[in-house]
Amino acid sequence: MRLTPSRRLYGLGAILLVALTICSRNFSRTGEPSFIIPLAVAAGAYLLAVRELFSTQKFPRHVVVVGLALSALWHFQFLRMPSGLDDDVHRYLWDGRVQRLGFNPYILVPSDPALAGLHTPETRTLNNPEVPSPYPPGAQLFFRAVVAIHESTFTLKVAFVICDVALVFVLFDVLRRTGQGEHWVLAYAWHPLLAIEVAGSGHVDIVGVLLLLVSAAALVRRWRAVAAITFGLAVSVKFLPIVLLPLYWKRVRMRNGALAAIVVGLLYVPFLDHGSIPFGSLGTYVQRFRLNDPVFATLERVTAPQVVAGLAVVVGLLSAIWIRRESAEGSLDAVAWPMAASLLCAPVVYPWYMLWLLPFLRSTSTLPILIWTLSIIPTYYVWRLRTLGQAWVVPGWIMLLEYGSVAVAAAIITFLRMRRPAAPQAQRTW
Repeated sequence: MRLTPSRRLYGLGAILLVALTICSRNFSRTGEPSFIIPLAVAAGAYLLAVRELFSTQKFPRHVVVVGLALSALWHFQFLRMPSGLDDDVHRYLWDGRVQRLGFNPYILVPSDPALAGLHTPETRTLNNPEVPSPYPPGAQLFFRAVVAIHESTFTLKVAFVICDVALVFVLFDVLRRTGQGEHWVLAYAWHPLLAIEVAGSGHVDIVGVLLLLVSAAALVRRWRAVAAITFGLAVSVKFLPIVLLPLYWKRVRMRNGALAAIVVGLLYVPFLDHGSIPFGSLGTYVQRFRLNDPVFATLERVTAPQVVAGLAVVVGLLSAIWIRRESAEGSLDAVAWPMAASLLCAPVVYPWYMLWLLPFLRSTSTLPILIWTLSIIPTYYVWRLRTLGQAWVVPGWIMLLEYGSVAVAAAIITFLRMRRPAAPQAQRTW
């Protein structure tokens, strides 16, 4: 029997299904070999699947449908598993709950004994209870809306999975309109981190990613007002995409940008504290929180953490300016680079931060970033170290593996490009 590209893709999808199902059964043992080994197998199968997507110009529609069905199966396996006791989703639930009760999450400190009566069994285990919420107003209002439907971490996870499904449909539209094969939707839907961090742990980042992709799709359609507003909403979920501002320069009208700024400003109104804009524990996050941050840790030795955090933003903005200058129209793949550059210099680089990059990785130029989204998987070992009472620090050998893999991939791609001319991009631009 001849192994056609479609059959190879089916086989790799089956491996992903088995590996991620095993991984989901050990979800409560995050960081242990029973969790990381099947996850590593899934990552390997995913990388081979991406190779098939690169080498085959077009797959039949039924192959894509079956691929998405497989993805739904392993997402369901994670969705039905309870999130970790101190996962961020418990903070989301607290933030939504206190808003519904008429309080400001940017002011309340969950560990305050006077607030004990406001807690539920699920919110008592939220992480970092000694600080108020750091999440921007777009995320806060999303929490409140979901909690108004039903107050549980499971409901929040379902809402995030719905956003994930919506993102697939938007990505289909983008792929069709940019002249790319629809099979590239599997490069997003099959990524192992998506099932773990959206259906499993439940992270609000997927809401921002959806809004950012809607903004990109609106630019493709020349719906400039929609593009500007959804970009502003994405920033209001998490601040990371703010570094993409140069990519929007002269692609949206000034009045559209002003409208987006007004919309974002209105989101802050319910949380104003005596007329001042609330930032919650964002300053504490920059000052105190550290993980998987080799660049930030190096620079922090010579200057204040606030300065280094500002530098991370500047690096992202400069990357966007460079990409904007090199390609007057820009490409959807270029969206990933400024955010990746900013994350590289960030004080904390969690695996779920990679979600912001996943819909935009569809060319050889973004392969180093794709490798990073997989090489970050060994950092889950930190969760194991924590259960053993050890420091919340990524071991040096893991960071070497993580960032070394990215450097090697970048070096190989650069070498190959120097040996032969780059193939023309078969995609339309913004």
